[in-house]
Amino acid sequence: MKMLLTTAALIALAGAAGAETLRFGYAENATPTVEAMKEFARLVEEKTDGDVTVQFFPDGQLGGERELVELVQGGLLDMTKVSGGLMESFSPIYGAFSMPYLFDDEDHFYAALDDAAVMDPVYQATADQGMVGLTYYNSGARSFYTEDKAIEKPADLAGLKIRVLQSPTLIRMVEVLGASPIAMSQAEVYTSIQQGVLDGAENNEFALTVARHAEVAKAFSYDMHTRIPDVMLISSATLDRLTEDQQQAIREAARESTEFHKGIWGDSVDAAREEAETEFGVTFTYPDIAPFQDAVKPMYDDMPEAIAPTVEAIRAKGEGM
Repeated sequence: MKMLLTTAALIALAGAAGAETLRFGYAENATPTVEAMKEFARLVEEKTDGDVTVQFFPDGQLGGERELVELVQGGLLDMTKVSGGLMESFSPIYGAFSMPYLFDDEDHFYAALDDAAVMDPVYQATADQGMVGLTYYNSGARSFYTEDKAIEKPADLAGLKIRVLQSPTLIRMVEVLGASPIAMSQAEVYTSIQQGVLDGAENNEFALTVARHAEVAKAFSYDMHTRIPDVMLISSATLDRLTEDQQQAIREAARESTEFHKGIWGDSVDAAREEAETEFGVTFTYPDIAPFQDAVKPMYDDMPEAIAPTVEAIRAKGEGM
């Protein structure tokens, strides 16, 4: 069993590592995202001539995503990478990414998130909480998967207990579609489906393979309701202790790691889908998404003011609903 490091242990690590070592904690992730974070570390060391290095605490060693964000907030951890869905709990602007069918496709996703005018307000939204965003990683399209029931139309979700991220917007979306949302950490999903606490969940293909959900969930339906990015966060206290040149190197390394991630993401998704299908016996279905889009349109009619500017800026980059 993995043992979580205590706050006192983190403080001790900070003293041992020194100001030039960035302590970067993250939860369990798909291979392309882990490789992108490693590329970030390599680039930081290269761009600072070894004056700044990155020390990783992977796979939930320091806690789940919420705990990691709170450690960064408190300056006890320098950096983390978490889902933008979770970040809605820290700043409502992140709820924009949980709006269903916001992006037309992956090209629209990249066009919007590569635009500083769209993303800078998002990254800076938590500055008063002691942390800011540096870059994003694609986390794919999120779809529904269940123990054995293919979701072909919204009515198929009626009465099902579906795990969602700790995002008020995602919770509402699942309610609008007729299911019962249950917010819980990723680590609890496997046993919850196995024990019947959940009927299913919503995530990308890597949840089937990396988290082994394919062992207990055999029906994956590509309704592709959201594309929620992962976000790399850094403590404001960490930035303040670095020189301007070091800060610039970190920002450049973050952006370049996103470009690296784009180059390996697609093939990795294909490999995960093939593994889930051939090794675990998962059945993939491709429902008509139009009824799902129609069902969630009321969410746009009474969209919260906090996310409206970001949603509109994103939709302006594509064709929209």
